[in-house]
Amino acid sequence: MIGFREILRGLQALEIGVHPVIVHASLSAFGPVRGGAETVVGALLATFPGVMAPTHTYKTMLIPEDGPTNNGITYGSGKAQNAMAEFFTLDMPADPLMGVIPETLRRHPQSKRSGHPILSFAGVGVESAINAQTLEEPLAPIRVLMEQGGWVLLLGVNHTVNTSLHLAERMAGRRQFLRWALTPQGVVACPGFPGCSLGFEQAEPLLRPITREVKIGEATIRALPLSAMVERVAVHLRQNPLDLLCDLPDCERCEAVRVELATTRGLG
Repeated sequence: MIGFREILRGLQALEIGVHPVIVHASLSAFGPVRGGAETVVGALLATFPGVMAPTHTYKTMLIPEDGPTNNGITYGSGKAQNAMAEFFTLDMPADPLMGVIPETLRRHPQSKRSGHPILSFAGVGVESAINAQTLEEPLAPIRVLMEQGGWVLLLGVNHTVNTSLHLAERMAGRRQFLRWALTPQGVVACPGFPGCSLGFEQAEPLLRPITREVKIGEATIRALPLSAMVERVAVHLRQNPLDLLCDLPDCERCEAVRVELATTRGLG
């Protein structure tokens, strides 16, 4: 079983310096941790001046009967989902897909959370990044963290959960989507919704030269400088616009990207 000191030493071994981080994490990847997610979050906050994580809330989403074409969604298919949808509130727990560590960070007494009804972020010491988010610019917290010299930390997970790569997609001009969410003020349209991330691990060889790696417990920890990572992937996607898409035959968002590229650039 590992504890606070082992996690702290491992994070310090990354030699990131005094820079904020955005964290994606699997607690179970560490093996047994004394104190659980609270210990991991405590070590992160003791190591870095700012810690942010995605705290997305997919259960607020609705599927309308119709909408824009090639939007990576089947309109009218959400009757059961719509009936189960919940109103977004700032104290709504993060989706379980985010993991227990981001949710633990969200519940920290000093944590601030953005108000996006689907794609919120939460963190400590990252107020300027959190406050930058708007409905039109859901990835603005990542952009601000990048401008501040921030890093990405992958704690026992791979690039398929690396939300920051969506910013690279956006910078490269890849198609974004429109989604809808339930809020106390009514149904809100949310533009700039990103594509599928299941193909993102294809970027690992491209990003390996700028990746730092340590082992903490049973988990492999990878750290990447945000700016260099986003720039590398954005340049790659401009040159190879079909890369990093997933191969699942029923992935509507990846198919929508392929359809657009086939239509506008003759790629397919």
